[in-house]
Amino acid sequence: MSDHIDLTEAALIEQAPDESPADAVAEPTALDRKINAHFPGAVVRKDLVKAVKGNAIVPSYVLEYLLGQFAATDDEATIQEGIEKVRRILAEHYVHRNESELVKSKIREKGRFRIIDRVSVTLNEKDDVYQASFANLGISGVLVEPSTVNANQKLLVGGVWCLCDIEYYHSDDARVVPWILGRLQPIQMSNFDYAGYLNARAEFTTDEWIDLLVQSIGFNPELFGRRAKLLQLIRLIPFVERNYNLVELGPKGTGKSHIYSEFSPHGMLISGGEITVPKLFVNNANGKLGLVGYWDVVAFDEFAGKKKRTDKALVDIMKNYMANKSFSRGVETLGAEASMVFVGNTSHTVPYMLKHSDLFDELPESYHDSAYLDRLHFYIPGWEVDTIRGEMFSSGYGFVVDYIAEVLKSMRNLDYSDRYQRYFTLGSDISTRDRDGIHKTFSGLMKLLYPHEQATAEEIEEVLRFAIEGRKRVKDQILRMDDTMAAVKFGYKSLAGEWTAVTTLEEDEYPGHYHRGRPGAARDEYPAVLFDSMPVAADSEAAVGPVPVQEELFQGQRDFVENQRGISYESLLMPYLRGATEIELHDPYIRMSHQGRNLVELLALIASAKDPADEVTFKLFTLLESDLEYQNKQLQMLNQIVQGADQQGIKVEVAKDPGGHDRWIRTNNGWRINLGRGLDIFQKQEGGWFDFGSTRQEFRQVRGFGVTYIREAE
Repeated sequence: MSDHIDLTEAALIEQAPDESPADAVAEPTALDRKINAHFPGAVVRKDLVKAVKGNAIVPSYVLEYLLGQFAATDDEATIQEGIEKVRRILAEHYVHRNESELVKSKIREKGRFRIIDRVSVTLNEKDDVYQASFANLGISGVLVEPSTVNANQKLLVGGVWCLCDIEYYHSDDARVVPWILGRLQPIQMSNFDYAGYLNARAEFTTDEWIDLLVQSIGFNPELFGRRAKLLQLIRLIPFVERNYNLVELGPKGTGKSHIYSEFSPHGMLISGGEITVPKLFVNNANGKLGLVGYWDVVAFDEFAGKKKRTDKALVDIMKNYMANKSFSRGVETLGAEASMVFVGNTSHTVPYMLKHSDLFDELPESYHDSAYLDRLHFYIPGWEVDTIRGEMFSSGYGFVVDYIAEVLKSMRNLDYSDRYQRYFTLGSDISTRDRDGIHKTFSGLMKLLYPHEQATAEEIEEVLRFAIEGRKRVKDQILRMDDTMAAVKFGYKSLAGEWTAVTTLEEDEYPGHYHRGRPGAARDEYPAVLFDSMPVAADSEAAVGPVPVQEELFQGQRDFVENQRGISYESLLMPYLRGATEIELHDPYIRMSHQGRNLVELLALIASAKDPADEVTFKLFTLLESDLEYQNKQLQMLNQIVQGADQQGIKVEVAKDPGGHDRWIRTNNGWRINLGRGLDIFQKQEGGWFDFGSTRQEFRQVRGFGVTYIREAE
């Protein structure tokens, strides 16, 4: 071959660079520069929070509020100066509990001193005055002006982080509190330019905007696929959508509760076992309104646990509130706008729950009730969300948390739920409650992603499918509990009348277990390809046995969803490669070590499938790295693969790929397989050799990709 790539040892030595390049200094990305250009003063570098936090136990939005005052820029000198200012402010004014006496002394000696503390206010009915308590400083009974309370009513429920000027004046009257509140400033933005926000959004592509939002919640978007990013952003919908009911159940350590405690001053995170009817709704004894009357989002942490004791009265009033946005106070009915979020851990795998119970298996008995669950608008599949690792945090620029929190709050009054109707209609048998859940999720995602209302039909369809899937996950589990509920065909029609069925990812992965108890329903409602395609092994009782050769192999297109498991080269490719003696692989991206590993795994399958006495010629067409240092490593890797394959009777020939970015396989037994992502279909594995995915491909999550099987003349 004229374009043959020389993998000899001499060639490797000749192409090795004389010296290693100097370590590059990390520079802001093109997206970071664009973010700073369009949102000056409203964004901050997300790694700065850790740099200033130290041992201060304060939410991220407090720290970012301070950073937004002094370090909301991309000028490195200004950033460093701002960091030092914030550190000084925290060192001098943040009240540590173990230093409260020292701070009290400073207030006494100076007469007036500014502190950062969490402040809560109660009404002293006996004296008809408002009194403040300071959580870390440890003082209470401090008089507060009614005007201050009226302007900041969240002081009455749960408390608010504030900048406060405290004065000290001693009196001979022991009943007089010596502490005086001179000034109180909640750590929240007072105003912002909403029109400017919409105009700036129009300057970003959808991918750029999604990455900006992901960076704003603190994560590096490069380590997340499209579906994984959207799952993270679903967590923000309760902040932008009124009376939104969201549940997320999944393994520990995936950051389920982080957003509700750290992201916004408008959200309240409480332990599921620490809530009562008076605290959450209303205290009938004194008429005091509960959390739902003051907070935009009330999130219940550690909500799962079958053996947890629950208050049946709380469950009943919660059902009514989640359905009707109202609750009773004696004979009076009150309304509220707080969204409800329920997060908890699972202790079993998805197929186990589907086989033995349902995906709500971990909930306490009182909540494992179809009437309650039917109020939920979306179920985030927490098992798809990666365990949080250090490298997942972003060092790029994102919105100052307080800024984006105010933006989302301002959009709660808007309704985008009908924006899909110019292109699509929902299935006619979708119930009113299902439709409401889909609409609220769709509206919330649209407000997050397309607040300027400039979305294409394809982008709107993506949001609609996601909204339908989340509600379908809820409804399908309810159908397992309540036989009286009618099954629903979840999907939508285009204006041309073309029907598209929507499935959940776990339904695609484990159809046999997912549709347990409803024989025939799945095949009637959804395309046969979902049940006749991969993964055979992952859903069968035999678990992971080899896929038998089919007499009539499937021809056409198959698509696989991001985060799906149960996919392998064995099931995806080998039925078409068996019996071939010449195989061509066109993939320009066999460069990195994990891509080399993918190639080795395919070659090993081909070697194990053939007679040991036979040989197979495998022609690899790929491209070389432009950087000489990385090219040398690539050539060494390919050379090792060629030598290893040769020992197993696979003759690998490597040549330059003339076909650009297209990736495909052709065999001499009559098949062409177009590969959307080539062999690089699996997500990054972080557990090394101790990760089960390192042993079997079926255990790995895939990226979204498609494969087309074309029968050619042999």
